[in-house]
Amino acid sequence: MKVRVDSEKCMGHQACSIAAPEAFGADDFGDAVVLLPDGEVPPELEQKVLLAQANCPEEAIIVEA
Repeated sequence: MKVRVDSEKCMGHQACSIAAPEAFGADDFGDAVVLLPDGEVPPELEQKVLLAQANCPEEAIIVEA
């Protein structure tokens, strides 16, 4: 599973970093960034990343199988 953030949609609510702080952080403008190398989600974080995606108000978290 891979994850990325659509920077055009992200408004910096940081719901993703609350749900999955191991996977998401913020850039200098407060917008979400993926902290995982190449966006590769380890199996132990998959549920947290899916929760982050579900809780994003702008639907800016994109998960690809």
